[in-house]
Order: sequence, then C-alpha cells, then structure tokens
Amino acid sequence: MKYKLIQRANPQDRSSTKWYAAPVIDGKISKAEVTKEIAAISSMSRGDTSNVIEGVRDVTPKYLKMSKSVSIGDLGTLRISFSSEGVDNIEDFNVNMIKDVKYIFTPSQELKQQLNDIHFEKVE
Repeated sequence: MKYKLIQRANPQDRSSTKWYAAPVIDGKISKAEVTKEIAAISSMSRGDTSNVIEGVRDVTPKYLKMSKSVSIGDLGTLRISFSSEGVDNIEDFNVNMIKDVKYIFTPSQELKQQLNDIHFEKVE
C-alpha cells in the first residue's frame, strides 16, 4: 500500500501542524478487469460475473431503503447512517432535519484477516 506524508493542522492544537500519512490510490481497477479475473478462477463466464455484480448493485438500494443492512458474504456489510439536528421537544422534530446520509461498508472478519499483512511504501 502506497502512502504519502501531508501536513495538516493538529486536531488538538489548531495553531500547529503535524505530518500525517495519507493513502495514495494508484489507479482504479475496472469492472471488466474484475470480471475477467473472477471468470479465470471460477466456472462462471465474464458475462455471468458481470451480471452478478450488477445484480448486487441493483438490489442493494432496495434493502438499504427498507432499513436493512446488506451482507455481501465474506466481503462485508453495507448499511446507511445519517445524522440530524437536535430538538428540545420531540414534537418539534421533522424529517427535513435529517442530514448527512452516509453509506457505510464494514469489512468482514475474513477480509480484515486477508489484509492483515499489508506492507507500506512511501511515495513522494
């Protein structure tokens, strides 16, 4: 995993700065590349693999909107989170006070274990 150092304000003391490591994303793997690789290690064709990925993409929003978390097996789980403004009286709350909708991915224990041996490389 590549990283670079960037200077940011210290969260404990905004008047000083510190250097922090930040991940470097070195390109993007396309769905076509992923489906080709999965097809090479399974009994599915590239088209079958692509259909499965698209199927997961198509049905996931339906369940997230139903307040469900969605398990993607040994990959992890997706869920929705949000924040809202606070009110003193419950009667004063309205749905427009909900904000900052986020889509959270929580990796499975298996995925975490597979990434335990990550090695870091500094880039300029």
